Amino acid sequence: MTHIDAGAELDPVHPVALPMTRSAGLTGAEVAERVTRGQVNDVPVRSSRSLGGIVRANVLTRFNAIIGVLWLIMLFVAPIQDSLFGFVILANTGIGIVQEWRAKQTLDSLAVIGEARPTVRRDGTAAEVATSEIVLDDLIEIGPGDKVVVDGVCVEADGLEIDESLLTGEADPVVKRPGDAVMSGSFVVAGGGAFQATKVGREAYAAQLAEEASRFTLVHSELRTGISTILKYVTWMMVPAAVGLVVTQLVVQSHGFKDSIARTVGGIVPMVPEGLVLLTSVAFAIGVIRLGRKQCLVQELPAIEGLARVDTVCLDKTGTLTEGGMDVTELRPLDGADEGYVRKVLGALGESDPRPNASLKAIIDACPDTEEWRCVESVPFSSARKYSGAAFSEADGEISTWLLGAPDVLLADGDPALAETGRLNEQGLRVLLLTRANRDLDDPEPARGARPTALVVLEQRLRPDAADTLRYFADQNVRAKVISGDNAVSVGAVAAKLGLDGTTVDARHLPADRAGMADALDRGTIFGRVTPRQKRDMVGALQSHGHTVAMTGDGVNDVLALKDSDIGVAMGSGSEATRAVAQIVLLDNSFASLPSVVGEGRRVIGNITRVATLFLVKTVYSVLLAVLVVCAQVAYPFLPRHLTLLSTLTIGVPAFFLALAPNKERAKPHFVRRVMRYSIPGGVVAGAATFVTYLVARDHYTGNGQLAAETSAATLTLFLVSMWILAIIARPYTWWRVTLVAAMGVAFLLVLAVPALQGFFALKLVGVTMPWTAVGIAVVAAAALEFLWKWVDRREALR
Repeated sequence: MTHIDAGAELDPVHPVALPMTRSAGLTGAEVAERVTRGQVNDVPVRSSRSLGGIVRANVLTRFNAIIGVLWLIMLFVAPIQDSLFGFVILANTGIGIVQEWRAKQTLDSLAVIGEARPTVRRDGTAAEVATSEIVLDDLIEIGPGDKVVVDGVCVEADGLEIDESLLTGEADPVVKRPGDAVMSGSFVVAGGGAFQATKVGREAYAAQLAEEASRFTLVHSELRTGISTILKYVTWMMVPAAVGLVVTQLVVQSHGFKDSIARTVGGIVPMVPEGLVLLTSVAFAIGVIRLGRKQCLVQELPAIEGLARVDTVCLDKTGTLTEGGMDVTELRPLDGADEGYVRKVLGALGESDPRPNASLKAIIDACPDTEEWRCVESVPFSSARKYSGAAFSEADGEISTWLLGAPDVLLADGDPALAETGRLNEQGLRVLLLTRANRDLDDPEPARGARPTALVVLEQRLRPDAADTLRYFADQNVRAKVISGDNAVSVGAVAAKLGLDGTTVDARHLPADRAGMADALDRGTIFGRVTPRQKRDMVGALQSHGHTVAMTGDGVNDVLALKDSDIGVAMGSGSEATRAVAQIVLLDNSFASLPSVVGEGRRVIGNITRVATLFLVKTVYSVLLAVLVVCAQVAYPFLPRHLTLLSTLTIGVPAFFLALAPNKERAKPHFVRRVMRYSIPGGVVAGAATFVTYLVARDHYTGNGQLAAETSAATLTLFLVSMWILAIIARPYTWWRVTLVAAMGVAFLLVLAVPALQGFFALKLVGVTMPWTAVGIAVVAAAALEFLWKWVDRREALR
């Protein structure tokens, strides 16, 4: 079949193609000259921060500065065992840098795999190149789903329609003709063509937007925001408590200068939740590494957290529940049409589209082209129209115009062909209608009066892993909503085959207002005949009812919804535009990877919530002890070595294991409130019990070594209460959790039992009465903890 060149110019009034010379693009010498001049699209691909940025972020923190200064002081005024906390900070910082560097390498390698490669025409030959290899004046070919990567001017257009809504907010696609400007960051929704690059690198519009966007995190992270809020509150508590402690220990108490300094630092250091930020970074980094091994590219780290909070997943059928490919299973001529002639028409239609979609590819395979027909005009398929069309000059010179698309869009209500279409849709088959049009393609209603000629029946290939994935979401109380542009009955049948039951709705009958649409979405499960703009509106309507929405898709019609959803998930084989706006890209196109992503997010959030409680209990009891010491004007009971030991055994080591443990519980909102509801009562009970033991010990012991004996008794109470808090947080118990808690207890007993360790940590229980009193007070505190936390649990359950 003879086809008008894609480089032909279309007259705006009469869209019959006019001849235009096809540009060969730049020559090799011209490209080399521009590279020498630096006219290259050199915007760096930043999938993660640099090594220098990672080191700075982990080293130059407010709390590292505080701890660093205190550590240097202790190195000069106290034994090395009172400076152990500084070495712990060094180790923590090193672990954080190594883990984030490993995550960066994973991200960078995956970003290369998923990187878009535009088609550039040079020396008359089209070839794919890296985005960074585009030079000024390059001729770049584009088609449906392609993202415009640099600014330029349209040179060739074949029904080219570009969506600029992500840049301008304008919802309707813009028809582009030769001479029109195209902006980077927009994407093609229909047709094809080519444009010449006029701005590359940082001069391009999208690059300027990206530079602006890089100043803030695009995905909201409640976890990181919550931790920043907590650290701000901690700072406010630390300053007055630390000042009071300094005054009390250095002025009021009559102990030696070095001992007073050591006890002052011992009171300040545990107020800092130094490992909390580290463990959050490590948990995120390891999450990225784990997902990277499963070919999941996380383009924004907080997306891991966001997907864990999702309670509604919107799924596009094609490419998500079904594979991209289709097969023509039947051709049904209507009203006595000749099947051989119908096949010629379908073959010509397939040849008329330089970038056929999956349906048209199946038709091309089933109906070969004929050389006797010549395409004189064409309209490419778009999700908004639901049909494509072309006009042909047939072998005998007759001009015929044909439309191929959705039967319920092209036919009037009550047409007999719709009944047959409905029966086929109920079997989960996709049906396209071929009609002969009586009007020109540029007519506002080209389908009016068209004559139905044949039904093309296509069978979609179900993804083998889709049913298991949908079952996983159902088990996890995550609602799945299938949102498709296809016929609602057909989509419902496909969903039923995968075990997804629920009400099927034709989106053309959905309320236009957001409130009404949200109510309809809550009731329905499967939605067909959804337009791209409706997909976006549906996501917004669900969010208006308080739902956290994830959207999956692979086609250009999913871009707007992906962009507006809380978490956008794109298939690696999907259009370049969908991959660009999504936060997570499934590079292996496996829908079955989604449960892994959800599970990783739940592990990160659930475990960080657990360990945050551990760290903040320590902060609360440290501040409380400092306040009580200042008010009572007594010596601070602990040296830094005592709290380093307690922090390591009851928080540091256990938190590291708990932060990386499996956790399938769906993330709950209000991170700060939930953590503080447990941390404050836990810290108050621990601090009060410890101070009571300290006061009792002050009355019990006299003579030389009194303060050391008092410290040992208070340390025993604080350790036992902290261990009980750890035991509560470690629930529900598994063999390794019980082993972890028991191992920490054994380690403390070794310190008490081995003389060398007793001397190193200055811990020796004196007598029998006071140690058992310390144990008794700890038991009472543990009972109070159980009561208070169960009461908090009940309050949380009622929310």
